[in-house]
Amino acid sequence: MTVNKITFTSIDEYISTFPPEVQEILKMLRAVIKESAPDAEEKISYQMPAFALHGNLVYFAGYKNHIGFYPGANGIAVYKEKLSGYKGAKGSVQFPIGKPMPYELISEIVKFRVAENIKKAEDKKRTNK
Repeated sequence: MTVNKITFTSIDEYISTFPPEVQEILKMLRAVIKESAPDAEEKISYQMPAFALHGNLVYFAGYKNHIGFYPGANGIAVYKEKLSGYKGAKGSVQFPIGKPMPYELISEIVKFRVAENIKKAEDKKRTNK
């Protein structure tokens, strides 16, 4: 049996597959991430929008009832208390569609991840000298 699986080549293409109201949320989320990590590179990874800076930074995805945000285990652990009102797992959080998106908190998490990745890259550079 063959399954027709969509393969996205850009974040714009990914976002365009959602209803207009979800597209607006995804576009705003993308803008917040870009503003918080201006040097990060956009890409599609695991068929989701992703940002990379000295390695993977964050991912996001749209679903029927929520927006998934994936800042990795540390990004969740450090902000555990602020994220306590949302459903989530070790490296992810779900923001319900229809409720206000916590863009300021998302920006904080992205900036934390940027600093974390830069520090890892610098530490690696130092140990490889």
